[in-house]
Amino acid sequence: MIKKMRWRLTIVAMAAFLAIIVLVAFLVNVVNYYNVTSRVDDTISFIMATEKRDLRSSDSGNLDTNKPLRDSLVEFPDVESNYMNRFFTVCFDKEGNIESSSTDSVASISETDAREYALKVYKNDSDSGYIDEYRYRMQKVDDSTIIVFLNVSREQQYMKSLRNLSLVVAMGSLTLVFILIMIFSKSVVIPIEKNINMQKRFITDASHELKTPLTSISTSLDVITMVHGEDEWTENIKNQTNRMSKLVSELVTLSKLDEELPLPNKEKFSLSSAAWEIIGIYEQQAKGKNKKLTLDIAEDVSMVGEKASIQQMLSVLIDNAIRYSDDNGEIKLSIYKKRKKVVIEVFNTCQLEKVPDVKRLFDRFYRPDDSRNIKTGGNGIGLAIAKAVAETHGGTIEALCPDGKTMTMKVVI
Repeated sequence: MIKKMRWRLTIVAMAAFLAIIVLVAFLVNVVNYYNVTSRVDDTISFIMATEKRDLRSSDSGNLDTNKPLRDSLVEFPDVESNYMNRFFTVCFDKEGNIESSSTDSVASISETDAREYALKVYKNDSDSGYIDEYRYRMQKVDDSTIIVFLNVSREQQYMKSLRNLSLVVAMGSLTLVFILIMIFSKSVVIPIEKNINMQKRFITDASHELKTPLTSISTSLDVITMVHGEDEWTENIKNQTNRMSKLVSELVTLSKLDEELPLPNKEKFSLSSAAWEIIGIYEQQAKGKNKKLTLDIAEDVSMVGEKASIQQMLSVLIDNAIRYSDDNGEIKLSIYKKRKKVVIEVFNTCQLEKVPDVKRLFDRFYRPDDSRNIKTGGNGIGLAIAKAVAETHGGTIEALCPDGKTMTMKVVI
């Protein structure tokens, strides 16, 4: 239990830290992306303004195809930008034909490449975006369309480096946090471990202390019965003594199942045979209450675990079904294998006024109907034991009661 608690604490802490660091890395990269893109767009806007001015200053409004769009290089406000920015421009007429292009400010792009890039962007009909290592913007000017392509390879490399750095920092931080949590989680659970051990010790000691007076009461009752005979009072004392003895035994069982190694004697055994060994007493119990018990136990169903614990779980589930089924009700035990897993199902009919909270049925001392439990002798421990046995074998248990007319306890190991 303590190991599970440490792992749960570690998983929760790691999940919280992972969510935070992913969010921070995401925000950092998104903010960086928008800042870089904004700076690039400002540069493109300056280039675009120059191209629009040159286009409108032309005499005819349509430029000669063999003449560059500009007669001189763009002069940026920042002198250094004249040597850092690499761009090219392409102009389309109103029919969508290329009427001019300029590659004066870029060395790696030929006129042919520039026109191919422009045609791709023009056909996509997107005003701005990225294509390969270029950021582009397309804008209409009178009857013409200008597309400016700015080389952003440095910016892309910067964004990629930041993204990679974020991943490295995130992974390193996760590893460091995991190591720190594993180191300090042990000291965190020490008080809890002490409390759990004290609780187990109390239950064990109290159970042993209770057994002595219960045995004395039972013996005295036998003597009184022999001398004075049985009556309703001795019968009531006997029933309550038996109930108390059973409760003490179940508390000890739960305490053992909560230990670090609850099942030291695991072995491979036949679940089918184990079920047949205990079923006889419940067939008689069901028959005595005019209830029908049907068995559907597949042959040669084997599993690894503690046979006695599994038989105890089966006893709890079958006894529970017989106790709480309706008058002349039906009970069915099914055991089979599905996808290499053992499945145990205990079904019974019932007449419940309202559908119970099936998730709470396995809580200790939980009673969905107090009066009915008093009548049937339940104490709210049996299903808790069944759940503990299933989980200590690496399995799960669930209750299904869709309409209050039937109840199915399903164990998968």
